[in-house]
Amino acid sequence: MGMGVSILLIAVGAILAWAVHVSTSGFNLHTIGYILLIVGAIGALLSLIFWSSWGGVGGPAGRRREVIREDY
Repeated sequence: MGMGVSILLIAVGAILAWAVHVSTSGFNLHTIGYILLIVGAIGALLSLIFWSSWGGVGGPAGRRREVIREDY
């Protein structure tokens, strides 16, 4: 899960948890909102932790080291 999906889950969860005022039978929308908030926050945290190891554009996989060998 990327950072964009995490932010989307956090936004949808916040809307369901705090902005929606509806009573349903069978399931609670506020609980689903809090679950989405938690999943989004965990996803964002994991994305930030593993972001440095991924490297991104021009990261460790994209860098080239020039080696010059001279014959003596």
